[in-house]
Amino acid sequence: MERNEETVPLPPSPRESLSSLRARSGPDLFLVICRCFSVVTALTAILCIAVNLLSAIQSFKNGSDVFDGIFRCYAVIIAVIVVVAETEWGFIIKYWKVLEYWVGRGMLQIFVAVMTRAFPDYSSKQKQLVILENVASYLLLACGVVYVVLGILCIGCLKRAQQKKKTTRVQAIKDLELSPNLILLLFLELDNST
Repeated sequence: MERNEETVPLPPSPRESLSSLRARSGPDLFLVICRCFSVVTALTAILCIAVNLLSAIQSFKNGSDVFDGIFRCYAVIIAVIVVVAETEWGFIIKYWKVLEYWVGRGMLQIFVAVMTRAFPDYSSKQKQLVILENVASYLLLACGVVYVVLGILCIGCLKRAQQKKKTTRVQAIKDLELSPNLILLLFLELDNST
């Protein structure tokens, strides 16, 4: 009599399941695109900082328009807040909740763009500075408008949900990596108990 033996597949070992989990947890394209846009916005805000600093120095150096220099200093301070908000530093987000939402960030960026564009000096010797002011302000204005529109479409909420999901997945992988021997012991205990 021949015996027809069926092979029963064994459950994957903890290391095999961990490696398959790692393979599935590649970079999320949506989060990568959001991070790239944050970098572009931060660089544009840094350009606004540089332009406003140059304009403030020029205003104070001439002594003719001190109010323009003070205005530019405020624009620099607020542009620094824009840059820090783009890093999503927990301290800033914790105390200024409005910057967690994309509509709030976009409005702040539009405000800095308008401050950078305001009071241009159209004298013939500072044409390059005026062109740089226009470029910086329109770039930051475009970033701000994109943030406001995408914020209204709730893309910022989607990003936060994706980040939370990614953080949870990474933490689960770390927990599994820290305790493969514990998982192996649990499998052995279950096997011995049956």
